[in-house]
Amino acid sequence: MSAPVTMPVEIAEIRRMLPHRYPFLLIDRIVEFESGKRVLGYKNVSANEGFFQGHFPVKPVMPGVLVIEALAQAGGVLSQLSHGGSAEGRLSYLVKIDNARFSHMVVPGDRLDLDVTIKREIRNMTQYSGIASVAGQQVASADILCAEVRS
Repeated sequence: MSAPVTMPVEIAEIRRMLPHRYPFLLIDRIVEFESGKRVLGYKNVSANEGFFQGHFPVKPVMPGVLVIEALAQAGGVLSQLSHGGSAEGRLSYLVKIDNARFSHMVVPGDRLDLDVTIKREIRNMTQYSGIASVAGQQVASADILCAEVRS
């Protein structure tokens, strides 16, 4: 059994692995990685995020769908790191979300921790289990299915 590797994967490398860009890149760093199994990363949630302008101006809250998207992106990084780290010629699309639960709000100033594990891989599809937390408290969780296609 391999032990998790503690290593920062910085934003420049994440950009090489994911096609997302501002304002839709929702992961800032990877701090732990276990090939084919698990990744731990985070997103620093800034008051300057564009979505806070309309959700909600008086009491800003990160939309739950974007918390789930951040988990999906962490899953994408997990798959990319597990398979060599190059996204060239490959894209993953979100296919299905199951068991999504939201237990606390994510607000400006939070560090959104993203803990994602691979539950199953079949052909070009990967099922992930993700837990998002802030300061050690779970804020959301979901099972996420993504399909990889050649671009």
